[in-house]
Amino acid sequence: MNMHVAAWLIPALPLFAALVLALPRSERVASALTIGCSVVSFGLSIAVMCGLQMGGVLVLIAHWVEVDSLSALLLLLITLIATTAAIFSAGYIGPEHSALRTRLYYANFNLFVFSMLSIPLTVELGLVWIAVELTTLLSILLVSFSGTREALEAAWKYMVLTLLGATVAVLGVLMLFWALHVTGSTDFTWTGLRVAASVMPLALVKTAFALLLIGYGAKIGLVPLHTWLPDAHSQAPAPVCALLSGIETTVVLYVLLRLRGVFLQVPAVHVQAWFAVLGLISVGVAVLLIVQTHDFKRLFAFSTVEHMGIVLVAASFATPLGDAAAVWQILAHAVTKSFCFYAAGSALLVSGTRSIADVTGLLDKSKITAAALLVGSLAISGAPPFAVFLSELAIFRAGIVSQHYLVTGLLAAFIVIGFFGVLFHAGNMAFGRPAPGRRAWLKLPVLCGIALGIAALPVIVLGAWIPLALARLLLHSAAVLGG
Repeated sequence: MNMHVAAWLIPALPLFAALVLALPRSERVASALTIGCSVVSFGLSIAVMCGLQMGGVLVLIAHWVEVDSLSALLLLLITLIATTAAIFSAGYIGPEHSALRTRLYYANFNLFVFSMLSIPLTVELGLVWIAVELTTLLSILLVSFSGTREALEAAWKYMVLTLLGATVAVLGVLMLFWALHVTGSTDFTWTGLRVAASVMPLALVKTAFALLLIGYGAKIGLVPLHTWLPDAHSQAPAPVCALLSGIETTVVLYVLLRLRGVFLQVPAVHVQAWFAVLGLISVGVAVLLIVQTHDFKRLFAFSTVEHMGIVLVAASFATPLGDAAAVWQILAHAVTKSFCFYAAGSALLVSGTRSIADVTGLLDKSKITAAALLVGSLAISGAPPFAVFLSELAIFRAGIVSQHYLVTGLLAAFIVIGFFGVLFHAGNMAFGRPAPGRRAWLKLPVLCGIALGIAALPVIVLGAWIPLALARLLLHSAAVLGG
């Protein structure tokens, strides 16, 4: 298939599925249609990845819609996680839900995936902002899907904080456009901004950086703007959590990393220092919250805050090795965290509770769920031989080589604390004594087990072997990130 056609079809398929689900009685095919479109989109993303593994840019609409190695990597991750989330949803969204609610869930699911796919395809910063805000608007109903008071409160908090962040971010976008206009350029793309950055008015550039860092930081979940994230993740359905935590936060971080290349052209902005400080604060606060949490879905939500901070610290080194480690961390986190939320969702399905204390003895009641929870916890906390261990090791090496000893030392200390915190909770859930007087355990739906098995493959395999095409894509993605 022609590469241009493949690239256009990737976002078109989930949009098509959402439109079909507007038809009456479409709930009968909702799960099958969503899974089918997600699988085909993933296959097309692999084709685009193979075409861009050696670098280059696929131009669909010049200065508006383009795909390079880094955006191809994001397309691959979004479609992969959308596929596993769609399969998990087929088992998670049971017949107890009405036909209308089922249609609404899958329609919003596909629109949410479409909005995320729009971000890496777009190179014009104004359109990127619109795509980022669409991800919020289209995911609010997914967060509140259960309809409980807690879910509605979490969705409201999610909407208010992230839309406030959007307001701040759009001011940053306008400031950057103003600064570009002063130079006489009209190329409001990643490349155009990078070229013109050194001659932009310094005051406008500094203001734009502060506004964009705060605005998009709220969406990413950087401390102290992270408070919506654990609430939303504790209440949203598990497959939605996989999308939110595994990839939505990542695609917004992708925007911030793209902007880093612009602001690095202006040394007075001190982008490296700000990335390091905010990254370390996010990691440090997150691991302390991990240690004291009592909700296993919130546990993995705090882990997302931690990993967003880790990527930001890696990006703060601004070296080829640091950029390669950051890209590898993005990949490792996305596949691992989505698997963790499938494991957490499975534990919720069989136990009926999110409380860590009430899920002790899980190994005796559901061996598949307990094994998934243990593997996910080991993998996301950085245990060998999983991919996160290798990416974090690469980050430490990049920090030492670039002589950022204090930053690297603090990061290592925080990661060790987080490691023991996650494993302490996971160990209690799997091996602890069953809580007395609790209700009967339920059986894990077959499709949820299948989704767990599929999602586990990249978590296990990427720690030992990387396909050549993917390895090349990662190297060229790091080169794109470094400019």
